[in-house]
Amino acid sequence: MTYIDGFVLAVPDAKREEYRRHAEEIAPVLKAHGALSLVECWGDDVPEGKLTSFRMAVQQAEDETVVFSWVTWPSKAARDAGWQAIMADPRRMDPATAPFDAKRMIYGGFTVLMQA
Repeated sequence: MTYIDGFVLAVPDAKREEYRRHAEEIAPVLKAHGALSLVECWGDDVPEGKLTSFRMAVQQAEDETVVFSWVTWPSKAARDAGWQAIMADPRRMDPATAPFDAKRMIYGGFTVLMQA
């Protein structure tokens, strides 16, 4: 089964287009190092929670939108090797110049339990 890296972050509304370009630029880098696909989703119906929520998790500001993304890999081994290569690839974006606050990004790797 495939392996998934998931990400949730807050992007300033004014940087939506810059973020989209960033995603378009990083996709070929991910694929060059083994990723099968990258999906980037701009929040449209992301409710505020009372105890927890995507918004709370990334400390979303008034002028930001929650982005939900995932990268699909053929396996965890491919993902581990891919990320090691990506970190050494000069085409990757420096987190200091990212169009979002990388310190508030949530991410993790996930084994697929079921796929329909």
